[in-house]
This record gives sequence, structure tokens and C-alpha cells, in this order.
Amino acid sequence: MEIKVLEYKKNRLKFELVGKTHTLANVISKELWNDKDIAVAGYTLEHPMTGNARMVVETHKGDAKEALRDALARLKKKNKEFAALAKKLK
Repeated sequence: MEIKVLEYKKNRLKFELVGKTHTLANVISKELWNDKDIAVAGYTLEHPMTGNARMVVETHKGDAKEALRDALARLKKKNKEFAALAKKLK
């Protein structure tokens, strides 16, 4: 997966998920909102069939990149927990 940083300031990050659309962008956006320091978290698609997800993250305080890293770490942990539960279904 390729990530293109479009804009970065300490409390604002705009980036593009190349080749990704709603599925990944929506999960990341929703997880970011679990952080009390998030002011803005969302994404847009220019076209649902051919566009890349463009995401924006803004924080009230702290670094936007760190907030994104923290959200991704939480998602990774949730994914591992879900995979362990799925293995028990066999």
C-alpha cells in the first residue's frame, strides 16, 4: 500500500491512500474518533470506482501523525483479537 502525504503540520495531516477506498478509510476514520484529542477525522473519494481515499486528521493538541499511529496500533490489536476468536470457531 502506498500513502502519499499531501499536507503536514503538527496538528494537521492530509494524506492519500493509493488504491484504497471506503473500507480502509472508514475503519481508520472511526478509530481516530476514539481519541479525545481528535478535532477532525474523515475522508473523501473523488470517485468511488477510480479514486483514492483522501484522509484528513486534525488534533486539538498533540501531533496528528502520532494520533494516526496510535489509531493504527489500536486497530492492529483489535484485528489480532478478532483473528484469535475466529480461530476458535474452527
